[in-house]
Amino acid sequence: MRSGSLLASFGYALQGIKYALRTQRNMKIHAAAAVVVVAAALWLHLSWLRWIVLLLAITLVIALELLNTALEAVVDLASPELHPLAKAAKDTAAGAVLLAAVFAVLAGIIVFYRPVMDLLGWSG
Repeated sequence: MRSGSLLASFGYALQGIKYALRTQRNMKIHAAAAVVVVAAALWLHLSWLRWIVLLLAITLVIALELLNTALEAVVDLASPELHPLAKAAKDTAAGAVLLAAVFAVLAGIIVFYRPVMDLLGWSG
């Protein structure tokens, strides 16, 4: 594979995802949550619009977690010693992931509320 080829680019991206899954506890949690959400969505036969909301929320959280992992690695490389700006960069990136995760939870509640209520026979 040539380092500049399109196939190589996909390979590097997959290596990055694998690295995050292997080394980052929160990435493992996000991935497990995504599997559970997708399984529940399949089981409940959600509409395509509900699927879009779920997939966007999942993608947002995982993409931001990948960016957070990359930023942490760069900060650690550039500033191995403790520094207030390094801390600010890491904390800010983690905050972005937290906001996306809160959004994903709220979106999940909204998306699953009616189908679950219907399943339980609690429709009003």
